[in-house]
Amino acid sequence: MSPQTYARHIGVKIGKDCRIATYWWGSEPGFIEIGNRVNITRGVTFITHDGGAWVFRDHYPDLDVFGKIKIGDHSFIGYYALIMPGVQIGERCVVGAGSVVTKSVPDNSVVAGNPARLLGSTDTYLEKLLAHNAKTHGYSQKSAILNTMDEDLFLRPPSF
Repeated sequence: MSPQTYARHIGVKIGKDCRIATYWWGSEPGFIEIGNRVNITRGVTFITHDGGAWVFRDHYPDLDVFGKIKIGDHSFIGYYALIMPGVQIGERCVVGAGSVVTKSVPDNSVVAGNPARLLGSTDTYLEKLLAHNAKTHGYSQKSAILNTMDEDLFLRPPSF
């Protein structure tokens, strides 16, 4: 069963034209809503409850706390990101790989880190991407093109 079919089967609400590559939907998948044209990459995990309530169950045996998660249209969630209870990610957002998203993310934002922090707007991110555009999307001979590409087109993270 594909990740998208599985997610819908267990109750995740998924919009149109999404790419889903994770099977990690937490214990309350019905509390998760994914907009249209969203890309959820491999290993992304959704947590819809606060499991720490277990510590207090001796005194409060029925204590349970939940939070719904919503991902807006045209957003991208990077590899192995962790989305915490109650988080809403706006439209046209990018969440960096490995991020732990503990706060809601406004529309048109790029966030990354642990905990995730705002890095900038998607417009600024697009400018950076265009400066490094290899123009190979859809090419069957991508590796041949990349092997001859000018070194200045490759991304280089800043140094410490």
